[in-house]
Amino acid sequence: MKYANTYHSLANFGRELLEKKTLSEGLPLISVYAKNVIGAMRCSIFINDARHQELWTTLADGVEKIIVPSDKGLVGATLREKKPIMTNDPYSHPDFLSEVDKETGFETKNVITAPIFSSKRHIIGVLQLINKNGDFDEEDKKIYDIFCTLY
Repeated sequence: MKYANTYHSLANFGRELLEKKTLSEGLPLISVYAKNVIGAMRCSIFINDARHQELWTTLADGVEKIIVPSDKGLVGATLREKKPIMTNDPYSHPDFLSEVDKETGFETKNVITAPIFSSKRHIIGVLQLINKNGDFDEEDKKIYDIFCTLY
């Protein structure tokens, strides 16, 4: 496995997560560990607001709250397809919303998203990692999935 401390980090993550009593306490922990284990620069956690048909960030590194219609962007496509999306060339991906980069002044070089499932297997949100040094790969996808299925 290419991650020298992956198993150790995942074990620590699991222990720390068990100490959290609520989802809102656990989300920042998921963000920190997902970024560190996979080596991404930024993490965003989008909450699915089905009533308003939008996804909004409850946590986003380096930016204020982002709101995206639930049928738009990579996070919307992740919600719709109920599976991870990985692209190392986001500007050529048909679902990528370059407007968010323009609004935030941040350049997305690569991105991986995955649905966050509740214990009842309902999608409650989308976890997104941005700008890994190097490309995201299939092993990242496998590790990443662990962070999205714990609640």
